[in-house]
Amino acid sequence: MRFYTYSLPCFNEFIDLFYFEGKKFIPTNIGDLITTKSLAYWIADDGSFDKSTKRVILCTESFTIKEVELLINVLNDKWDLESYKKKATNGDYRIVIPQRKLTILQSLIGHILPPMMCYNPGSPPGSTAEAVWTREVQG
Repeated sequence: MRFYTYSLPCFNEFIDLFYFEGKKFIPTNIGDLITTKSLAYWIADDGSFDKSTKRVILCTESFTIKEVELLINVLNDKWDLESYKKKATNGDYRIVIPQRKLTILQSLIGHILPPMMCYNPGSPPGSTAEAVWTREVQG
């Protein structure tokens, strides 16, 4: 069995926006670029739900502290998520969205995530995952 990937030129603009000399970075205009759809996909890809603390964690260890703080400011300014940084065990930082803001997060992204990503927060209304997550959030 072989596996092939394709590179499509239509995605080059994104490479130019988020990569410089092969290293990923956050552009200073990220606030103009991020939407509820991109937030949903970001959480589905690099997010997790911590059941013990009932918080959403965004893995941002590959970014500088300045970039993490920029992302936090955008999340808080655009959607009032009261996100903050937390030092990970490796010394880098992750972004945390607290339990008290998960209802807002659900309303922003719940209808966007595709069914295959419903194991993460923001599951579609009425799904089993959404019901479990809602119970987790509410206590």
